[in-house]
Amino acid sequence: MKHRIVVLGAGYAGAFAAGNLARRLSPADTEITVVNAEPDFVERMRLHQLASGQDLTFRKLADVFAGTGVRLRLARVTGVDPERRTVAVTGEGNDGELAYDTLLYALGSSVAHHDVPGVAEYAFDVTGRSSALRLRERLAGLGEGGTVLVVGEGLTGIETATEIAESRPDLSVALAARGEPGAWLSPKARRHLSRAFDRLGVTVHAHTGIEAVEPTRAITADGTSVPADVTVWSAGFAVHPLAASSGLEVAGTGQIVVDRTMRSVSHPDVYAAGDCAYAIGENGLPLPMSCASAGITNMQATAAIIARLTGREVPVGGLKYYGNHISLGRRDAIFQMVDGDVRSKSWYLGGRTAARIKSGILRTAGWGIAHPTFGVPKRRHRLATAPGRAGVRAVA
Repeated sequence: MKHRIVVLGAGYAGAFAAGNLARRLSPADTEITVVNAEPDFVERMRLHQLASGQDLTFRKLADVFAGTGVRLRLARVTGVDPERRTVAVTGEGNDGELAYDTLLYALGSSVAHHDVPGVAEYAFDVTGRSSALRLRERLAGLGEGGTVLVVGEGLTGIETATEIAESRPDLSVALAARGEPGAWLSPKARRHLSRAFDRLGVTVHAHTGIEAVEPTRAITADGTSVPADVTVWSAGFAVHPLAASSGLEVAGTGQIVVDRTMRSVSHPDVYAAGDCAYAIGENGLPLPMSCASAGITNMQATAAIIARLTGREVPVGGLKYYGNHISLGRRDAIFQMVDGDVRSKSWYLGGRTAARIKSGILRTAGWGIAHPTFGVPKRRHRLATAPGRAGVRAVA
């Protein structure tokens, strides 16, 4: 019987991982299934562009995995039973169960409401395609002078505010930040960011916590009313409670606690990658929920899965960041290098050159997803436990 590998989620982490597993493991011994609710690969790092009115092309996952041997199941995951090693799904007209021998959990994250009144009812976000399209439709209905308030001083908030301001100069765009937007950047990069806000007409409300959202305004911690025909909530991410309810060991964030190889500390047949993995970086701190984390955790998880299944030594890669890349519309960006403790170095790159580099990164990531088995070796690894191969470290 073939070893059944089930990958939950086909975002950056899940899609890359499935392609890597198909590229490295022999189909004679393994069966790889990807479960995803959407039929397309959604480039989450570009959803602020979609929301601001730009047209994006989405790749069909059926086309992405065609000819790779990877099975695609379009369904929503409703439960995981790590004791029985099964996944409950619903979709494609029926409910069902998938059995696995190895599970890679990569279901990502969604917007964190932080229990702020009115956010769930009235705010918009860009953490998924449907929510980005909802925001796009709302922005299209705003006339000249309409007000947009983006809440959150992180990368998503900055990119969303500047993208909307550039695409819709007829709107009044503001950014509310509990601290200083880009406070982690070097002094020169912060000045670049401030100039970008000024150039695009983004009003910054620094040290301003939003305590409630209403249909046409937001209320700050001191009771001040901020006009907002549209409030875009970008104040952090949260994972689905599915992992916690399944019995997997999770952190207070609901993320799956993993060891250095992205293996669940409570269930060795389960691995996690991307936003849903509670992994400790080389600086001793949990990796933040980000695309960069999706990249390094999915590579570590797939390398560990392949090594353990084929009887090889498990490689351990670095879990560290090299920099932050922030889009400021289509013609400007900031690339900030960081040190081993994720503290910004004095050097940064900004302007059109940084924007072109980020555009290239996005194109490369999209191309990699569209060609999941590019460079597939002619000799893929057989499993060490395949019939007649127990204990053998071989390639076939």
